[in-house]
Amino acid sequence: MAEIAAGRIHIVDDDESVRDSLKFLLRLYGFEVDLHASCRDFAADFDGGPGCLLLDQHMPGMTGVEFVEGHRALLRHLPVLMMSANMEAETRDRALRAGVAGFLDKPVDTGRLLDELRRLLGGPA
Repeated sequence: MAEIAAGRIHIVDDDESVRDSLKFLLRLYGFEVDLHASCRDFAADFDGGPGCLLLDQHMPGMTGVEFVEGHRALLRHLPVLMMSANMEAETRDRALRAGVAGFLDKPVDTGRLLDELRRLLGGPA
């Protein structure tokens, strides 16, 4: 496994089993991981440090795209990977315009996730 640049991975998903499984996987690869059940929880806890945000699109209260659109200053230096089991093309386009760096289909493929993190965090290809 090629080394990936350091950074904390913030996982925002309302599904506890998704959060826990991604945390387990990413810790196996040496990442520090923070878990958040909602966008509001993440916004309250984020310290501005380096890393990446894995953000679910479909959550109660606020979608992932709505969060990114409304928090551009907070996310200015934090790449966002949006996750969804079903994302419409219009939503994907809106997310790209808001600054989302990439997309992951659920269930998340480990190889694809690691490739995206390597790309976004500056690790070797």
